[in-house]
Amino acid sequence: MGHKTFKLSAVSTAMLASLMAGHASYANAEETVDETITVTGIRGSIMRAMDTKRESKGVVDAISSEDIGKMPDSNLAESLQRITGVSIDRSNGEGSKVTVRGFGPDFNLVTLNGRQMPVSSLEATSASSSRSFDFANLASEGVAGVQVYKTGRASIPTGGIGSTINIETHKPLTNPGFKASVGVKAVHDTSTEKGASLTPEFSALISDTFFDDKIGVSLSTSYQNRESGNKRATTGGWRTFSGVADQDWGAGTATWGGIPDGPDSGHDNRPGDEDVYSVPQSLGYAFHEVQRTRTNGQLTLQFQPVESLTTTVDYTYSKNEVETQFNDMSAWFNFGPSTGVWTDGPNASALIYAEQTPDNKGDFTMGAGDYATISENKSIGFNADWQVSDNFNVVVDYHSSTAESKPNSPYGSNNVISAATWVRGETIGHFDQDFPVLELLDDVDGNPVTINPADMRITGSSFRDSRMKMEIDQLQVHTEYKFDDGIVESIQFGLSSTETNVRSAYSNVQRDTWGGVGEAGDFADDFWPLHDFDGEFNIPGADNPKLQTQFFKWDFATVRARAAELYSTGEGDCGTGFCTKSEMDVDRTTVEEVKSAYAQANLVFDIGTMPANLSTGLRIETTDVFSTARFPDYEALVWTADNEFFAVDNGTKIETSLEGDYSHWLPSLDFDIELTDDLVLRASYSKTITRPKFNDIQGGITIDQPVRVNGGTGFEGNPELVPFESSNYDLSVEWYYDEGSYLSVGYYMKDVENFIGTKFENREAFNIPHPANGPRYQEAFEAVGNDSAAIRQYIFDNYGDTEYVDVDKGQISAIPGEDGVSNFLITIPVNERANKVYGWEVALQHVFGDSGFGGIINFTTVDGDIEYDNFSLDQQFPLIGASDSANLVLFYDKHGIQARIAYNWRDDFLSSTAQDTGANPTYVQAYGQVDANVSYNINDNLSVFVEAINLTDEYSRSYGRTTYHLLNATQTGPRYNIGARYTF
Repeated sequence: MGHKTFKLSAVSTAMLASLMAGHASYANAEETVDETITVTGIRGSIMRAMDTKRESKGVVDAISSEDIGKMPDSNLAESLQRITGVSIDRSNGEGSKVTVRGFGPDFNLVTLNGRQMPVSSLEATSASSSRSFDFANLASEGVAGVQVYKTGRASIPTGGIGSTINIETHKPLTNPGFKASVGVKAVHDTSTEKGASLTPEFSALISDTFFDDKIGVSLSTSYQNRESGNKRATTGGWRTFSGVADQDWGAGTATWGGIPDGPDSGHDNRPGDEDVYSVPQSLGYAFHEVQRTRTNGQLTLQFQPVESLTTTVDYTYSKNEVETQFNDMSAWFNFGPSTGVWTDGPNASALIYAEQTPDNKGDFTMGAGDYATISENKSIGFNADWQVSDNFNVVVDYHSSTAESKPNSPYGSNNVISAATWVRGETIGHFDQDFPVLELLDDVDGNPVTINPADMRITGSSFRDSRMKMEIDQLQVHTEYKFDDGIVESIQFGLSSTETNVRSAYSNVQRDTWGGVGEAGDFADDFWPLHDFDGEFNIPGADNPKLQTQFFKWDFATVRARAAELYSTGEGDCGTGFCTKSEMDVDRTTVEEVKSAYAQANLVFDIGTMPANLSTGLRIETTDVFSTARFPDYEALVWTADNEFFAVDNGTKIETSLEGDYSHWLPSLDFDIELTDDLVLRASYSKTITRPKFNDIQGGITIDQPVRVNGGTGFEGNPELVPFESSNYDLSVEWYYDEGSYLSVGYYMKDVENFIGTKFENREAFNIPHPANGPRYQEAFEAVGNDSAAIRQYIFDNYGDTEYVDVDKGQISAIPGEDGVSNFLITIPVNERANKVYGWEVALQHVFGDSGFGGIINFTTVDGDIEYDNFSLDQQFPLIGASDSANLVLFYDKHGIQARIAYNWRDDFLSSTAQDTGANPTYVQAYGQVDANVSYNINDNLSVFVEAINLTDEYSRSYGRTTYHLLNATQTGPRYNIGARYTF
């Protein structure tokens, strides 16, 4: 390709060299570029990113730092979302994980300077199994640039069907001399109610070279303290039914959760025989406060004893500490007699759903939690880049890296203590707007409930310990031989060995006294301060006057201490039952050993007068897997609340182990041609793989808590799973019509085999007897009807003096040999069908001459046989995370002023196919967010800036089979930053 030559500046040279050269462990995959630009700031950043795109083999997009220590956004994931085809998942209002071309976080491999990075994450109620990288753990200040490789290449590590994302850090010898940058920032997060109005952030980068630039040292560090919060409305446990099947309430054969049939059902516009409808199980609201402290640092030492040899030793460290406190309130539907108002089918939704509680004794639950987690990443690496001759280059790279996430509190990584008052006579859910409204009445006459602190009692609690640690040791050798003439420009060979060791574990200390323990009055009234959240939500529907806004918002630590004194159970490390335990209930270890070799040839030639490039290669990869798992052996079910049954283990563990192996031949081909000086045509083909999640390949069955009256759910791993394998096709045209300006149109298709979906099997797992599968339950049913609360009371009244009924604890145990065995709907991952995923990517970047103004607009479509059928109750295999996305960025960069406003939009997408109660979908509603920042250069060294994130105060929302089936509506709020940067 043709090259332009510009006058060098020190900062521009450093940034361009760092971004364009690529880390040596990618075997010089990018061409060396001899052009630089004199501009920094927004315009310099987008021009460098554009040059990366133009000079790369295959389809590559990039972001670049605007200056030393300054990425375009305060969060790396939020910078990535500006790239065409990249969407992000947010956690507490901050970018966390990325989706590329519809393929979610587990389908994208993240590397740091070309090295595969370990990942760790935590789940609230289970052991983590994810391979996805959380960008919230990594500060953006120490990053020089990021490349997103959307097409596979023999020289690039495998693991990402969606993309391989390479993060590059600063190297002192690429930018000789003394350089330094210091930044300070004050953050005002409007989402917190208890936190400080301003919290600090600090970042610094210092780099210097010595002895005629033969030795270089750089150190980057950052510290962030953020206090934030969120408010959530949640509806859980939607159960889906077909028509009026199995709903003969009069005969006592109604399926649990279904609504009554017949003309007197009490349901207006009741779903018909051919309709599908869903019923909610709980409705409530939660209020979170979060404190996050993130510390990052990287030390890099470089030594160049001779011009042909550069050695680098680097150490990277990150720590992310998160503390969370919450209060919530909720009411459960017991799936007894109900009334409602419904939309038309064929997928009918309840606009109003109501249930009556006999004797006005339904529980109104108010919970609280206080927990903390810590995530640490450590990586030490060595790299030697030896230019053996003018033509031959050898790179050896080794790193040993760990990522670990674990609790940072004696109360675990997640917990809850619940308390309740028994005042509900009728529970009504209104689902006609974005915000679900919980209305509580104390009797059938329609009076709103009133709550009295003297009536409060502790119910159940759960203290969870989730942890994950991943260790990676990786050795890579890359060679390249360049020819002086001829059509073959260079050939590359490489070898690598990667060993990944993953442990993921989980334990839970749970008191299943959800029906209440002790007596009202055990706690003084001042333990239960009254709170009214009227007006705190700004989601449509939240102003409904029927909304129950009053509840007791109490202090977790104070109530926990008093409860531990009164109701100690002897469980957990603390011996009271109100803490975690060290012995893990589920403990998985997986070791993956991957050996790979590749060869790649790079050709340069002309077709007529048009310069062309062709890179073709083959990567061979073998994988050996060793996996072990330990999990509880269950023996009984205990009925602890109206619709909650908990499995009790026998104190022993079941152990499984497995071995597996597989091999892949992964070819790649990238072709580009300059049709004119400004017009580039690209075509690419490659094969890539993504490995299964860790729990997908574990042996044995784990079951979910709680179990319901009609049985439970569980999960069984499948050791015979093989990776996803994708054949990728790309065709694009890029028009670079002016300096800093281009138009790109591309079509992509991914033909994916071995899609991992889920199938569901009904099993009598562990042969656990169920208290609702015996003669006691049937007798009570015939006496009081289909109402779980009334049935429980009947059993207490008539069997309270028997061995298997404990009236004081509110527990009914199954009777072995008398009660029937519980059924479980077991989810099993399976390799099933092949799917084609395809779409268009269009990007326009335009700089309006010397005016200082410019803009970027891009959008991506994702299509294919990947959608979930909301009218089907059968097992399905859609693509998780697939959605269209778009970006609009307007900027000004002149006279020392830099201003940018960015709008990012992502369409509705499917995030799960196994919502709470089995085979039900979870969708995330379309979301758009506006961010803005303005900075001013006071002089050549000092600049000040302001930033606004989520400027228009958007909220996120997830739902089930229709948008009326709300699962979660989360409100965070805008975040504002003000700060200054000084560059030496």
